[in-house]
Amino acid sequence: MSLFFLKIFDRITLLGNLWLVVRIMRRTTRTLGDKKASPTTSLGKLKPGITLQDRYLVLGILGSGGMSSVYKGRDLHFPNVTKLVAIKEMVNLAADPTMYEMIIRNFEREADLLATLSHPAIPRIYDYFTHDASSYLVMEFIEGKDLEATLREQDDYLPEEEVIKWAIELCDVLAYLHKHEPQPVIFRDMKPSNVMVDQHGHIRLIDFGIARVFQPGQKGTMIGTEGYSPPEQYRGEASPQGDLFALGATLHHLLTRRDPRAEPPFSFSERPIREINSAISAELESVVNGSLAYEPKDRFPTADAMKQALLSAAKKTGVLSSGATAAILQPSNEVEEIWSFECEDEIRGTPLVHNGSVYIGCYDNNLYALDAKTGEFQWKYATEGGIPTRPTAEEEMIFVGSEDSRLYAVTASKGELIWTYYTEGPIRSSPVISEGHLFFGSDDSHLHVVNMLSGNRAWRTEANGPIRCMPLVANERVYFGCEMGDFYSVDFRGELKWRFKAKRALTSSPILVEGLIYLGSMDWTLYALEAEVGWEVWRFRLGRPTISTPAHAEGRIFTGCADGNIYAIDARSSREIWRFTTEHQVTASPIIHEDSLYCGSVDGSMYCLDMRSGRLRWRFRTGAAITGTSAIDDNILYFGSMDKRIYALVT
Repeated sequence: MSLFFLKIFDRITLLGNLWLVVRIMRRTTRTLGDKKASPTTSLGKLKPGITLQDRYLVLGILGSGGMSSVYKGRDLHFPNVTKLVAIKEMVNLAADPTMYEMIIRNFEREADLLATLSHPAIPRIYDYFTHDASSYLVMEFIEGKDLEATLREQDDYLPEEEVIKWAIELCDVLAYLHKHEPQPVIFRDMKPSNVMVDQHGHIRLIDFGIARVFQPGQKGTMIGTEGYSPPEQYRGEASPQGDLFALGATLHHLLTRRDPRAEPPFSFSERPIREINSAISAELESVVNGSLAYEPKDRFPTADAMKQALLSAAKKTGVLSSGATAAILQPSNEVEEIWSFECEDEIRGTPLVHNGSVYIGCYDNNLYALDAKTGEFQWKYATEGGIPTRPTAEEEMIFVGSEDSRLYAVTASKGELIWTYYTEGPIRSSPVISEGHLFFGSDDSHLHVVNMLSGNRAWRTEANGPIRCMPLVANERVYFGCEMGDFYSVDFRGELKWRFKAKRALTSSPILVEGLIYLGSMDWTLYALEAEVGWEVWRFRLGRPTISTPAHAEGRIFTGCADGNIYAIDARSSREIWRFTTEHQVTASPIIHEDSLYCGSVDGSMYCLDMRSGRLRWRFRTGAAITGTSAIDDNILYFGSMDKRIYALVT
């Protein structure tokens, strides 16, 4: 059968089966942003003022479709700030039991799928529950509008620069979905109403109601949106190339203002972009046409390939040099500050959150205690030296080391001194509690072990140089490095079990994961050592020295470096997965919370990155370098800066 007759056959099939093109929730997620509700909002059952799960306050309805409604809500778990959420409610009006069950399954599938996805362009899911026989998804609230509304509100053509920027970002998120592990995800419903532009100008892909896991060769339901879906999708065949066709159809609509739903199916070649909109470059038109090929094999093989074609077109036409498109590579989303508290000098250390209070040392020689929710001052305890160390706590006792060569124990409630332990050098090593004892290093080249209650020394062991890392205590062993490059494993009597030699200082604190010790060195190397005997398993060459303590999640090691990068490295193979470049050295240590990585930089910014892709989620700027590690408690991020302030942000 010729290609011409195939097209005619598919058009007839499409027209005869439009009732099969189910538009599940096709108008619901369009309203995830803050805009006027659609005329069908009468389907929404929830009224403003209702609280769900004793947590989510309904503020108003955003919009409704045939099967679901979306509300604007507030998360009451954050009483001191207004954290907005989008609450998606399933409105199941199907009388047929089979259809009713199918709708429920689709809604649950959307919740399950979103829970596995982590990308800056995909709204995060916070909660899923059932209430009064209705099902609800609680998701990230997005300020903005969808591209269909953007087209509707604008009389003229959209600028090529803007469209190509959106297209590149959409390729990025499709590439993420198509390479998702353990199985690729096909979106299946790319169209302008399912793409939002947030308040920062970046795209957000919404409505995963008909997305599904991709299994090659498997046929499914004929589902999608007429005009945008590829020919093979009406035959029940969904593939990554189908998403690229729908993206091409979306771009064609944006560039020509010709809605494909009002045109004969698969007739884009009959409406050349530049004949309708002469302002569009031949390079961009060629990319769009390449994605709209009738046969999947004739389209771009991957979303990455289409992205590269768009980047090439942008470079040839000069679009990429503009600030708006360059922002794709370095988005700058700010986050709201809950509170900040100003001390009298630089803060270089890491905060401790304990029983509703934040404890942090400062170079004004004081240990501060602040209310964790409000930042209100509670007390401060004065030492005789700067405090670069992280405090630690046990019930009503707070322990902290100072550069005055002493370790202090004070009461948590009032900051009153309990006991003092003296060493013979400044203490820049944060203490660790284990088995009723405090383990910490000193510049006197000794690891000290002190009774937590009395402050009396249990034992100490000598190293080859100052010990500035935080010791690791695990499996009746103590692991620590020194500034001469020696790394030690000793037992609880201080007897040496093994020693490893790096070429330069080991200021980075070690971590233990599945029998391997990970630590960084000033010799430009991240090491993986066998914990039992100290054999080197692998080494990863960094761009500069590192004093950053590694973090671990999902089989990856994350670390900062003086070359200005934050690295993600495969924990077993040492293969680099991604790196993110800041504007200065990264001496702070990254921390992982849920699917995000948080790390400060000497450039004065706190960065929040997507843990899996390394893409920037937001950046918060302070007035000076951030050298200490942050802490998270109850979804609040705490960190200090050399601008003399400690900050609290919503994660």
